[in-house]
Amino acid sequence: MKKNRIKVDVAKGKNRRNFLKVSGLALAGSGLLLACDNDDDNTVTPPPGTFDLGGGDLGVLNYAYALEQLEAAFYTRVVENMYSGAAQVEVTLMQDLYNHEVNHREFFKTALNANFSADKVLPEELEFDFSSIDFSDRDSVLATAQLLEDTGVKAYNGAGRTIETGAYLVIAGKIVSVEARHAAAIRSIRGGEMNDFTLFAGDDAVDPTTGLDGALKPSEVIAAAGGFFVTPFTATQLP
Repeated sequence: MKKNRIKVDVAKGKNRRNFLKVSGLALAGSGLLLACDNDDDNTVTPPPGTFDLGGGDLGVLNYAYALEQLEAAFYTRVVENMYSGAAQVEVTLMQDLYNHEVNHREFFKTALNANFSADKVLPEELEFDFSSIDFSDRDSVLATAQLLEDTGVKAYNGAGRTIETGAYLVIAGKIVSVEARHAAAIRSIRGGEMNDFTLFAGDDAVDPTTGLDGALKPSEVIAAAGGFFVTPFTATQLP
């Protein structure tokens, strides 16, 4: 199938407010040429001309920005042409998730541009391959939404230790709680179809022995992303 190029249609504004010095976490897909380095001090040099997310707070912000671009692009496709037979509650939910993810995307773009030089900021028009998704099919859309939301939660949790600034960690905690609400809502809709409302907090999402959401390292997140990213970039400085 033909790959779909998703472009962000937003103003580029030159002046950024400094109070948006905040951060978050996220997920990236197999468009990464090299997932991540190990936890040791080894350095992996990215291919010439390939963007690297960076390390520390910069890397975490770019990492989050990559996920939010992906999620915003996905929900944009969904709301532009809702699948047939969608109940009103599903239409409303998808519109809400679209609004949230677009806000998250713009939030991270503004934070990055306010605090780092342009050459350090992830491009704002990443290309995605959604050819594996049938946007006219309810099951395909909801299954993908669950994958993105579940993996996003685990990615935030797994990358939290990389954050260097306390204020950023607070923001990350707020955003991951929103992503968890998204995941629960999607799971409830899918479970409700089968009269199984336990899906919203299934053992694949919440560890039954600890009562906590799971956590994934960037390399694990990349494997779970399923090849949505086309634009190549590396994450050699993230754990």
